[in-house]
Amino acid sequence: MSTDEVCVLVQDAAREGRRVKPVGTGHSFTSAAVAEDIQVDLRRMSGLVSVDREARLATVQAGIDLCRLNDELATHGLAMPNLGDINVQTVAGAISTGTHGTGAGYGCLSTFVEALTLVTGAGEVLRCSATENPDVFAAARVGIGALGVITEVTLRCADAFVLRAHETPALLADVLASLDDRIGGNDHFEFYWYPYTDRVQAKTNNRVPLDDAPLSRFRAWLDDEFLSNTVYAGACRLGRAIPAFVPAVQAVSARALTERTYTARSDRVFCTPRRVRFTEMEYGVPRAALPEALTALQRIVASLPFKVQFPVEIRFTAPDDIWLSHGYGRESAYLAIHQYVGAPYEPYFRAFERVAASLGGRPHWGKLHYRDADSLRPAYPRFDDFLTVRDRLDPSRTFQNDYTARVLGA
Repeated sequence: MSTDEVCVLVQDAAREGRRVKPVGTGHSFTSAAVAEDIQVDLRRMSGLVSVDREARLATVQAGIDLCRLNDELATHGLAMPNLGDINVQTVAGAISTGTHGTGAGYGCLSTFVEALTLVTGAGEVLRCSATENPDVFAAARVGIGALGVITEVTLRCADAFVLRAHETPALLADVLASLDDRIGGNDHFEFYWYPYTDRVQAKTNNRVPLDDAPLSRFRAWLDDEFLSNTVYAGACRLGRAIPAFVPAVQAVSARALTERTYTARSDRVFCTPRRVRFTEMEYGVPRAALPEALTALQRIVASLPFKVQFPVEIRFTAPDDIWLSHGYGRESAYLAIHQYVGAPYEPYFRAFERVAASLGGRPHWGKLHYRDADSLRPAYPRFDDFLTVRDRLDPSRTFQNDYTARVLGA
């Protein structure tokens, strides 16, 4: 599929009063990409358009997934400056929902976008960047699919680099006491808190010149496949069947992954296989509010009538200037809460959402939340500016679905 074909499809839909929704790999936990009428499968637009090695710029079709993107960039001696821990999303899906990694010097993946091409509600091609249609650029880099169909994205890349990963069990209190040093003293820092325990798994990733300490094939299989996926899936099934076992399982899990240090190509450190199915909510809160949010979360977990089987992931990002980015205008701490598939989750998620919202939290657009436009408006200083751009680019709401109607208003 080409940009011209998307234009024709949107023009026909607009003329007939139908709705269009671009979709990617279906990774989102929300219905942000659910097509209620015409579906545009972006995976049919998954090519590498051009690479400017000297300028470190790569232009790709919007449906390329992050896994393939990483491999394509590597062949040109380039890499994404930062990534989350999942690599199955399309580029368009990742930037449209504000996908992020961790690191005090990095915003979400959308901050690496130098330019993008958008098909508007009138079926017209609009190119935007910091200098060309800058208001659209400020809106469309995290646009939730509400402004049009993204067909091409130009990404600012980095020279290919190696990361040294250090992963170690630790006490939650020790991590919180040294949090500023851990965040500021490493390129990338995150940790996982295990419910019903006082323990975490702390992870740091730092750039190094040489790939001189690769994991053995056996250790990589043992940690990342057998323990983190096969054994953990069995533990989750046991916990779902016999909830009283969950605290003991969490205690064992908190100690099962021993300390390790290794080096590898950057994307192979950032991204890890996730084969245990789960449901997820994630909130970005002001970084200074993290201790309060975590304390409240501990109380929530302890009071639930059911058990929480997944650890809580904590990550950090720099401020950015993208209107609907969770990191707009502030340093953020992200708390991602999960529940094993098939286990109850809504009371847990709603209780945490009330805490996060009271702290100025912003929900990840691709993960479960229960907010609507009225409650989201105060959390985003440029919310109404985004709506003004939407009114201009899609006045007939060709790209609206139930989710965007709820979070943006109809």
